[in-house]
Amino acid sequence: MEKQPLKMQSYPGMVAVVGSEYDGEVNFMSAGWHSFLSMDPPMYGVAVGRERYSYQLIQQAGAFTINFLPYEEAAFIQYAGSTSGVDTDKASSFGQAWKRGKDGGPVLERAYLTYECSLDQVLPTGDHDWVTGSITACSYIPEIFNENGLPNFKNLHIPLYLGRSEYIKLDEKIKKQSFIDPFSYKKS
Repeated sequence: MEKQPLKMQSYPGMVAVVGSEYDGEVNFMSAGWHSFLSMDPPMYGVAVGRERYSYQLIQQAGAFTINFLPYEEAAFIQYAGSTSGVDTDKASSFGQAWKRGKDGGPVLERAYLTYECSLDQVLPTGDHDWVTGSITACSYIPEIFNENGLPNFKNLHIPLYLGRSEYIKLDEKIKKQSFIDPFSYKKS
């Protein structure tokens, strides 16, 4: 049997923008591989290539931020993931404002949700390292979320990355199903 090329089934998915700063150098990098890791204590993880400028800054600073931007910022998300921060101030060159978060990390002003993290571990995982951090602060825009904590899609359009520099918009037009009781639905 002929060997088939590897297919990655991690998309469509949300892309986070990772912020890092050390010694006055600020950088933002898009990351498609990321995850909430623990609620108690609150922890987050992200895959970062060792050759990335952000990798150096995160290790030197011992901290990073995870910023979630709406669909309307998909062009910046793509730019931040395809441009090196070594010679380019990505935020200012793209008109993307940022501020210091509660714990001092770089937070994108247009982010609807941001986690500030202190670096816990860097775990080698092939061509990327899995960077894990304890969430030390969380900021968000309240009207973006419903009382149950889920996104209010009338106020938020989430960009989902398809791969190959393409995004789709997740909004109020999506078909939604709730499965309160997983045994209450029938298989078709």
